[in-house]
Amino acid sequence: MAMDAMKYARVALLALAQAGAALAGDGKDAAPAQAAAVLERFRTPAEGIRSGGRIQAADLPALQAAGIVRVIDLTPDAETPDFDEAAAVRAAGLHYANLPIAGPQDIDREAVLAFDALLAGSGGPTLVHCASGNRVGALAALRAAWLHGADEEAAIDEGRRWGLTGLEPVVRQRLRQARCIADAADVAACADGG
Repeated sequence: MAMDAMKYARVALLALAQAGAALAGDGKDAAPAQAAAVLERFRTPAEGIRSGGRIQAADLPALQAAGIVRVIDLTPDAETPDFDEAAAVRAAGLHYANLPIAGPQDIDREAVLAFDALLAGSGGPTLVHCASGNRVGALAALRAAWLHGADEEAAIDEGRRWGLTGLEPVVRQRLRQARCIADAADVAACADGG
């Protein structure tokens, strides 16, 4: 009787394993679908660049399958104390860079130059993110104006393509301040945006 129970258990386990394998398939169909679902959360503002919001460890295989080789994180570590993004990204075999932009106070010419250098040195398809894409878009807008000569509206449009939303007034203020200073106006008069 015990032998029959063991035989029954083995047959049941074998049937369950076969059913699971049939449902799972070979995994080839699931990976592209998962990668596509993850990538839908991100914008493609330039060839080889994805931009958007926060990533999770579960996103990394899909990003890697999509060809992403580098992640540029604009969030300070304090924003995600329970997730060591640097370690997770590196463990997935991707390159990681961090340019912490905590808020409007960190959006300046120095940050834009660092952002530009990170993009220039990306070495392949890159994901650049913050919590929502807003800080990414702010730096992209200022980069377009300050480093590529775009006028204010063209720079704002570029920033929106990268994810700019709520920081648009800050970006406009930074652009006006820079223009005011460039026009050799009184620096004190430029403090409020020109």
